[in-house]
Amino acid sequence: MVSVGDDAPDFTAPLADGSVDSFTLSEHLDEAPLVVAFFPAAFTGTCTTEMCTFRDRMTNFEDVGATVYGISIDTPFTLNEFRDQNDLNFGLISDTNRELVDAYDVSMDFADLGVRNVAKRAVFVVDGDGTVTYEWVSDDPGVEPDYGAVAEAAEDARK
Repeated sequence: MVSVGDDAPDFTAPLADGSVDSFTLSEHLDEAPLVVAFFPAAFTGTCTTEMCTFRDRMTNFEDVGATVYGISIDTPFTLNEFRDQNDLNFGLISDTNRELVDAYDVSMDFADLGVRNVAKRAVFVVDGDGTVTYEWVSDDPGVEPDYGAVAEAAEDARK
């Protein structure tokens, strides 16, 4: 698993930001600190709550110059609809090929539902050098991150 002090795995994936664009992590390090929040699936209870909480607390991240991105295995078209329906004010990255889930080693299964290789709920903060300065990964998909700790880690990553 990606840990604090590691280089963040670079990637290129579709970005749902109202349209669909290509997003390459290394090309966005000037927006650092980057808060990269993996979530299992759009339109599900805890995932919607989590993404809406990031939306509602966006000023905490903007105040420290951080940029937030959500990542799930949903298509970019689904993620744009999810953004629209929840008035999300940040981009969502589509990992339909599960490359990011694998690169960050945050894959999990809902075996009883027959759903495999979705993202665990996880948050990474990446500084301007591309180094992971904070990581939180939950094996319980019903647990949300400590948003205050994430904002504090983003502020620390600026230094």
